[in-house]
Amino acid sequence: MGVKKYKPTSAGRRHGSVLDFKEITSVKPEKSLLLTLKKKSGRNSDGKITSRHRGGGNKRHYRIIDFKRRKDNVPARVASIEYDPYRSANIALLNYVDGEKRYIIAPNGLEVGESVMSGEKIESKIANCMPLKDIPAGVPIHNVELQVGQGGILVRSAGNAARILAKEGNYANVVLPSGEVRKIFHNCRATIGRISNTDHMNISLGKAGRKRWKGRRPHVRGTAMNPVAHPLGGGEGRSHGGRHPCSPTGKLAKGGRTRKKSAYSDKYIVRKRHKK
Repeated sequence: MGVKKYKPTSAGRRHGSVLDFKEITSVKPEKSLLLTLKKKSGRNSDGKITSRHRGGGNKRHYRIIDFKRRKDNVPARVASIEYDPYRSANIALLNYVDGEKRYIIAPNGLEVGESVMSGEKIESKIANCMPLKDIPAGVPIHNVELQVGQGGILVRSAGNAARILAKEGNYANVVLPSGEVRKIFHNCRATIGRISNTDHMNISLGKAGRKRWKGRRPHVRGTAMNPVAHPLGGGEGRSHGGRHPCSPTGKLAKGGRTRKKSAYSDKYIVRKRHKK
């Protein structure tokens, strides 16, 4: 997609920009693949705010995306390329020969009418999904699994792609967009191609209202609050707070360890994304 700028008819228009949506071929989504999600405004089941600065925003339907791609050896035709309000990338509607319809994340260059497939030992072409052991090294991939059958959880946002550096035994060394190199089991699946909507990062909202349309409320600095509301609040004049940046509950905002121990531990990381 390209980036479109308007004449500066107002302060918001002057610095704002939008996508031209030339890749979009259909405006109406597939009704059978829509869900209505209740807005929670950053609150948990107790009604307490656990994610700050959330609320409002335009109404939208969730599109059910097939991240697993386990419909093997059944060809599908790309029916349309569509906009998805829940993600930065475009999505593609697939019509399988048996009549089923599914949404996938659209890779860059995918066009209406093309045939795609998933499974083992198939052609290595854009939008085809296959195990890492069948993907040649150096080919851009996305929607990468970490556990077999789990569905893709890595590399799913606009313009991103990962690559296989090498294959050692039952594992493939995959370099992620962050620069991290991770060992992934060779039977885990990935989809060929770079994700669409590469100009997403070049968009400037231009005004606060567009942020509110996305469901993002104003972010107030802790140092601007009273001491009863934030650990950094209070003080005479514009005090910097006198302690490391933190949340209203005192949780460190920069440099604090928040990672949980899980199956995706450090032993599978060949090169960390943080440079020392």
